[in-house]
Amino acid sequence: MSSTIEKTIEFVKEKLEGAEAGHDWFHIERVWKLSKKIAENENGNKEVVELAALLHDIADPKFHNGDETIALKVSREFLEQQEVSEEIIEQVLFIIKNISFKNRGEVPQNLPIELKIVQDADRLDAIGAIGIARTFNFGGFKNNLMYHPDIEPKLNMSKEEYKKSNGTTINHFYEKLLLLKDLMNTEKGKKIAEERHKYMLLFLDQFYKEWNVD
Repeated sequence: MSSTIEKTIEFVKEKLEGAEAGHDWFHIERVWKLSKKIAENENGNKEVVELAALLHDIADPKFHNGDETIALKVSREFLEQQEVSEEIIEQVLFIIKNISFKNRGEVPQNLPIELKIVQDADRLDAIGAIGIARTFNFGGFKNNLMYHPDIEPKLNMSKEEYKKSNGTTINHFYEKLLLLKDLMNTEKGKKIAEERHKYMLLFLDQFYKEWNVD
């Protein structure tokens, strides 16, 4: 492991101490590990992949009044201090800016493989057993209802609607989580997503059975 990666890990751990449990260091660590796993099968710049994975949630807009510029500023300052080349910095910031699910309508065409890798890893951590746990943790953090039979999921929300949405946690499965399998970029990402997607469908089936006391 390079000294830059080691210092980035230290920086992220310190910066995210006390963060909401779905967006803490352990989320970053899983995305970093998944990124490295996916990158094994792709011809991408490994340093860009690792740095972007480690820094992608350094200042998640959800916890900064929707401000999407803070993460870019913090990341640039840190990477410049580490004397990372401008070329690498630009690639890392591009990934941080364009990785988000809510920004998918604004993303340029012909995305670099490094972004595709980190994006797949981040989306994989939003599905499966971990995804379920993170979704309910965040729903509790926002004091959202777990489920309400009369509140329908809002599909095809705009970016602004998505940012302001305070729907139920179960609806979030239909508004985002169940869509992610078909948004994967890489073959490895698609393969891992299949298994995690199936697990979520089983969970929802069981949830409704128990909710309805069947």
